[in-house]
Amino acid sequence: MSTAAPVWSVDPRTGKPREEVAAEATAEEVDHAVRAAAATRAALADLSVRAVFLRTAADLLDASAEHVVEAADAETALGPTRLTGELARTTAQLRAFAEVVEEGSFLDIRIDHADPSRTPPWPDLRRIKLPLGVVAVYSASNFPLAFSVPGGDTASALAAGCPVVVKAHPDHPATSELCVSLLRRAAARVGLPQDVVSLVHGFTAGVELVRHPLVAAAGFTGSVRGGRALFDAAAARPVPIPFHGELGSLNPVVVTAAAAEERGEAIGTGLGASMTLGAGQFCTKPGFVLAPRGAAGDALIKALTAAVSDTDAGVMLDHRMRDAFVAGVAERAALPGVEAPLTPGAGGEHTVSGGFLTVEAARLTEEGEHDLLLEECFGPVTVVARYADESEISAVLSRLPGNLTATLQLSSAEAAGEGAGAQLLVELTELAGRVLVDGWPTGVAVAPAQHHGGPYPAATSTSTSVGATAVERWLRPVAYQSTPQALLPAALRDDNPLSLPRRVTGPAA
Repeated sequence: MSTAAPVWSVDPRTGKPREEVAAEATAEEVDHAVRAAAATRAALADLSVRAVFLRTAADLLDASAEHVVEAADAETALGPTRLTGELARTTAQLRAFAEVVEEGSFLDIRIDHADPSRTPPWPDLRRIKLPLGVVAVYSASNFPLAFSVPGGDTASALAAGCPVVVKAHPDHPATSELCVSLLRRAAARVGLPQDVVSLVHGFTAGVELVRHPLVAAAGFTGSVRGGRALFDAAAARPVPIPFHGELGSLNPVVVTAAAAEERGEAIGTGLGASMTLGAGQFCTKPGFVLAPRGAAGDALIKALTAAVSDTDAGVMLDHRMRDAFVAGVAERAALPGVEAPLTPGAGGEHTVSGGFLTVEAARLTEEGEHDLLLEECFGPVTVVARYADESEISAVLSRLPGNLTATLQLSSAEAAGEGAGAQLLVELTELAGRVLVDGWPTGVAVAPAQHHGGPYPAATSTSTSVGATAVERWLRPVAYQSTPQALLPAALRDDNPLSLPRRVTGPAA
């Protein structure tokens, strides 16, 4: 009988193992976790209990902030300041979904009373959204809290009434174990079964999870390669399931010639801060920039050089990512016509240094070896393509893949409606789920109107993984026709005992 492989916590600052925290889950253990989660569905049906659970989870995470931040920093090297902010975002998100549950409009209740005067006649129809079932959540490496065990996928799924089985990311297993223990403690405190949230480790466990017949949907944040493999597995099941994956993004930025003339230095400085934030490991890092040729563009490049030069070497999330970054930069820098005004790459044995590459935009207007520059390189690097005119901007944009974000830097006159700003905004809107003007994409506000997703490969669906509407991923609509009051779910009865918001049309019976 084979022994399950151990799961080690590793210090990215040294590359050395810290402690053995768990064992990789076997197929039998994954099956047990999913079945135990499925058995809790009825307990999650009570909306008020769901809301209290989410708030209690937030409270316990806040109360354990010192330990959570310490554990996450030891495994990710992201630093206490960044992680303290991330934890605050995570607990705020849990509380925001508690408010979503209490407000109730996410159920999208619609009641159409029978109306024989219509052509054709209407029967009595009552529609509500119901939870799908057990959700598999695949944690991200770069956000060990906000996109991991207690993160947005978990919070929104629980808000929808779906139990969750999380597949831990191997870069922060100890943090994952600590966080899941706090979530399970919160469940017990409010009278829910602890198995409303559980955790499994290991690559095989991740594959078994997406294939399990009782798993009804999955959420993923990670690489294109890993996400696409799981997406394909979800689609290839005897009963396919929704797979909401965030896979990768270049996050293009277009700087107009007028904007560069007006404030090129400020744009270069802002770009340097955004692309190096968190050692360039944000999913919204601006990884590709279209900037004009000429003196104004040169001033932007000079400011960018100064800003990135002032950035210290950083530690990436693990040495595998560090090696991939160094190799990826070297491969791109070796392409004909590519220059490195500030060379990114290895900063030391365990660190990387930020930098950027430049190339003439004309090399990117047609398919060829320079297409590598249009692929995401995870880490503190961006590619600046220098264009001659607006036709080159459009030609390059037409070749970009889907993105989470796209940014347009305009002059004050263009922002007021003059010039090509409006047309460029239309072109960028085709490419991304969030379009920014005169800002930087790093940082994703947890707000009701937020959309964090985009055309493939940024995401595998049209849904968002951040914001109130993220809950919609885990629900399915059901319409009840001509159903007696006594048999209807309470939310659909005429007396509305739960006082939920509803859209009601037609004459009452």
